[in-house]
Parts: sequence; structure tokens; C-alpha cells
Amino acid sequence: MRFGHKTGSVTEELALVSPSKLAIDKVSKSFHSRAGTVLALDRVSLNVAEAEFVCIVGASGCGKSTLLNIIAGLEKPDSGTVLADGKPVTAPGRERLVMFQEPALFPWLDVLGNVLFPLKLKPNLTKKDRRDVAKYYLELVELTRFERANIHELSGGMKQRVALARALAPNPRVLLMDEPFAALDALTREQLYGDLQRIWKSRRKTIVFVTHNVREAVCLGDRVLLFSPHPGRVQEEFIIELPRPRDLNSVELATYASRITHALKSGAQSEAATAK
Repeated sequence: MRFGHKTGSVTEELALVSPSKLAIDKVSKSFHSRAGTVLALDRVSLNVAEAEFVCIVGASGCGKSTLLNIIAGLEKPDSGTVLADGKPVTAPGRERLVMFQEPALFPWLDVLGNVLFPLKLKPNLTKKDRRDVAKYYLELVELTRFERANIHELSGGMKQRVALARALAPNPRVLLMDEPFAALDALTREQLYGDLQRIWKSRRKTIVFVTHNVREAVCLGDRVLLFSPHPGRVQEEFIIELPRPRDLNSVELATYASRITHALKSGAQSEAATAK
């Protein structure tokens, strides 16, 4: 951080916090409508270690985002439990922050203002402290030069960088990412894969990342969990033993992606055969 002397509050705020471990046990969730009841998740169980990067892959509608919302405390399961560091997750909390596919930035605030926004909930910080913390995270996502830019002036990739800085600013223990790069072009996505790996390594967050892009999952994850379609269950687990930073176009990464894609297609075919 290049902002001269930091106060004790800022130093404390930027300190590395212990990342959380997650335990999901037999979580089920159904949605009810006039058309009937849809079982989105069926007895899903999984553990996420401290500072682990876990990617969840599956077809559209397999319950990936529903599980993420339950971990965040935005939805409640019908049955089963979610524990963060041994404590039940029953509501949203600043220890677990979500980054969505859409940046959801405030258009009336500039870049710096958007990153400052969640820091207003930190009463121990002065106005200057908050600015220093926000500037630190803008530097981390390489947007220092654009701190006074309006949101409509940014590219899609830059908007997601702002959203990432805003999610990191309150210093959460868990970062939950719901297809945050899905709407971006291929070149921008690849650049952000490198940025996210660098930030994850430096800030030591537990990350659960939802995607339907198999190569993306292999590029980012320590583990890739393949979800079955309708209802969502953990169908298979893949340990990704590749050095970081990872090259999206490497032969080794493609080999992992091919295995996962084959398993994904096999699961879809089995589901189709069962439905007949």
C-alpha cells in the first residue's frame, strides 16, 4: 500500500484474517409454484477447508446458485445444516460476501465511492481510514488510475474489478462468487483469472466459485465439484493438481477439463435416460 503512514485502525483492517472453513451437511431445498414443486438440492454434503478455492460446476438449473445463496445466508434450506467455523449460518453476515454475475454497482457513485460504500458499516474507521482501505483494494485490482471514473465509463471487465474490490473491502473470511465472469469476453475473462488467483494467494480467502464453464473451474479451483442435474447433488469430485498461476490454454489444464466435461455429459445422458 503506497499511502504513507497508516493508522492502527487501517493496519488492523488490512490484516489477513483467518479464512473460514465450511461444512454443508445433507442440505435440501425445494421451490414451490403453481406448476408444482421443484427439488433444487437433494441432501448435498461437502466440506471446504480454510483458504481453499472450490469451484462448483453443473448444467443450468442444477442448484449451484441456490447452494451459494444458502451458504451466504440469503436463503434457508428445507433440511440440513451449513456451518461456518462450526457455527450455524442462519442469516447474511459480513464474514461471507457474495459477488454476482452482474456487478450491481451504484451508478451515482464513482469507482472509489462504490468501494467505500460497504466500509461505512465499519464504525471503528475514520473517513480517512476508509479512503485508505478503499484505495488499497483499488490498487490490488489495478484500478488506482480510475478511482474518480464514473461507472458508465468503465468496460465490463473493469466493472467486475470494482465489484471484486468492493467485496474484498470489508475483509470477509469467505468470498462466494456466482458466475462473475460469465458475461465477459474471452480475453477479459482470462486476464481476470490471473488477477483472481493473485488476489486469492495474497489475501488468503476461502472461495466458493459457481460456474458452468469447465475450463474456468479447472483454471481457478483447488477442487472442482460436479453437480448432477435436477436435483442438484455432488456427482463427482476432481482434485486439480496443477501449479499456479495456471495457463488456461495448457495441455495439462485441457486434460482435466476433458475429464470433467466427459463426466458432465455422462450425467446429463443418464438423467435424460431416466426421464424417458
